[in-house]
Amino acid sequence: MNGLRRIAMWSGPRNVSTAMMRAWGNRTDTIVCDEPLYAHYLLATGIDHPGRDEVIAAQETDWKKVVERLTGPPPRGQAIFYQKHMAHHLLDVIDRGWLSALTHCFLIRDPREMLLSLIGKLPDAAVADTGLPQQVELVDFVQKLTGRTPPIVDARDVLESPREMLTLLCEACGVAFDEAMLSWPAGSRATDGVWAKYWYAAAEQSTGFAPYRPRHEPLPSRYDALLGQCREYYDRLYAMRLRP
Repeated sequence: MNGLRRIAMWSGPRNVSTAMMRAWGNRTDTIVCDEPLYAHYLLATGIDHPGRDEVIAAQETDWKKVVERLTGPPPRGQAIFYQKHMAHHLLDVIDRGWLSALTHCFLIRDPREMLLSLIGKLPDAAVADTGLPQQVELVDFVQKLTGRTPPIVDARDVLESPREMLTLLCEACGVAFDEAMLSWPAGSRATDGVWAKYWYAAAEQSTGFAPYRPRHEPLPSRYDALLGQCREYYDRLYAMRLRP
């Protein structure tokens, strides 16, 4: 690797994104940043999420100041600045020019399994809340910017073959794979957002990527239309994913 690498991982909620952040955060050459545009998203949209007021109070709400930090020197001078982003936090009002300073990658998950988890927190979720339309938009943007398809990894592939998938992801991002990414201490992190107590229970108990276990319970029928919308976006991304 030559010089600083700012890695932006664009995910949607309930996509094992916090476990992925744990993996990168366990590297000694890496500092991680947890959903830096979340407070701006909540304030600008007025949407109600668990801990909304806490997030807005604790985190910078001016997207321009957030971007300055994301494109500047990483905290503590590490060589890799890993940024965990929710794709739907990148609102239309936010200029896209700064994205050229980042190395982009994407984390997706089968929408039925994702929705089974998401509706427990956001029972009135719409397709925009899943990050999938925004991920497709961002992949198109990065393809036009770089002339290449950015690395896309599927959560199931990661859980079934963590070493192989993390090796492929690291190579695609221009960094060397590190064995430290496969296991980490349980517990919270100083780098976790204040929303961790609402969303991160499983991640805080984890010490590595848990084996994949399919969810067999039915998705309530009132989400059929939403699932269909999600599936269209997901299938397009899935076809471009890094394959184990």
